[in-house]
Amino acid sequence: MRIVRRSSFTATRWKNGGGITHEAIRVPDGADPPRWRLSVAEIAASGPFSDFTGYARRMVLLGGAGVRLRFATGGEILLKRVGDLAEFDGAVPAECELLCGPCTDLNLMTANSIAAVDAQVARLYRPLDLLRRTGETLVLFCVAGAVAIEQCTSAPAKPSAPATLEQWDLAVQDGAAAACTVRSVAGGQEEAAVFIAKFKDI
Repeated sequence: MRIVRRSSFTATRWKNGGGITHEAIRVPDGADPPRWRLSVAEIAASGPFSDFTGYARRMVLLGGAGVRLRFATGGEILLKRVGDLAEFDGAVPAECELLCGPCTDLNLMTANSIAAVDAQVARLYRPLDLLRRTGETLVLFCVAGAVAIEQCTSAPAKPSAPATLEQWDLAVQDGAAAACTVRSVAGGQEEAAVFIAKFKDI
């Protein structure tokens, strides 16, 4: 399992001056365009999103009072609570309206050639067991709190020493099938949330 710490993200200012993107990972490394990319964006001003034709986007609110996304197709998505998730086509023109000041969000972009992306935000009131099949990529991003990941290669093998993700840290796992358990480090005393995505990166 690869751990990517928040402190290692690479920051790039938007050309339109509306925000800053902190790139956590792109696959393949250094590729332009990538097959998939995960980043954290600081949105400083309302305005249009960039055109990402050829990509599906997942966006999660990480901080701030929220955003309203309006699409050229007539649809609208409101993100107001940390952990709220939106999924949309990067080719559809979108306008982002800040509800009350700057916001921060998580962005996962996957090429349209990557089918069947399963994405969710889980609030860890109890331990969560995850199974990753051979050939799948598992992405875990700590949205809030701190989480521990206990890996187990196959039942009834004993889990390895847990890896800990602090807020906005990232873990990526691929290769042979494996199981893991994700839990709140605080043991349910304070809310922890994790963004989870699984897909076949072929």
